[in-house]
Amino acid sequence: VQLQAFGGGLVQAGGFLRLSCAASGSIFSINDMGWYRQAPGKERELVALITSDDSTYYGDSVKGRFTISRDNDKKNAVDLQMNDLKSEDKAVYYCKAKALLLGVSPMDYWGKGTLVTVSS
Repeated sequence: VQLQAFGGGLVQAGGFLRLSCAASGSIFSINDMGWYRQAPGKERELVALITSDDSTYYGDSVKGRFTISRDNDKKNAVDLQMNDLKSEDKAVYYCKAKALLLGVSPMDYWGKGTLVTVSS
């Protein structure tokens, strides 16, 4: 399973960015898919997750500002709309998918990460 992410970059505080992630490979199904982030010196934390039944989960610090959704034009792809970005949102954002391959138990797969920088 390969996860390819798009959309990181530099934005001013109060601005917005949209991250996209697409999973490819011999995927039978995806249980959940979303984004985690890791800032320097901090542990990786949940940003947003969407499950196969369209339930969504958000980290406390991004609730009300970030929205995760499926990309209806692409299979096994999600978007993360990030609004009102703050300096504390600066981090490397990692796409993650819990995918089921034929004959293999569901496993977490991670993308390489994309840097989001917020300038004040």
